[in-house]
Amino acid sequence: MGNGGLTGQPGVVQHTAVNITAGQQVITESPKDHIIWSLFSFVYANPFCLGLAALIYSIKARDRKMVGDVDGARHYGSTARSLNIAATVIAVTGFLIFIIIFILVNLVSFTFMG
Repeated sequence: MGNGGLTGQPGVVQHTAVNITAGQQVITESPKDHIIWSLFSFVYANPFCLGLAALIYSIKARDRKMVGDVDGARHYGSTARSLNIAATVIAVTGFLIFIIIFILVNLVSFTFMG
């Protein structure tokens, strides 16, 4: 029982060495599919069905990533990101215009009634 109390295990200790070279850095970042943002755009901000299109491209990007096609996943993810940006900008602009018109209508009706 000289191997830590485990029976059937050899008394050999294995070590793993990692060599890190200064100045060289390899980053293999997987492409982003922006699925959460696309879901938000689809449910809450879907002007001109841009949220739906972004969700479709996000799902395509995730499928390409699972298959191992990094370039295809990066392309679909970039398209989904662009569609999400457009949907968010249009929705926020529309919401702000709605708030401004609502305030102006209430101010005008309040001044004529008083």
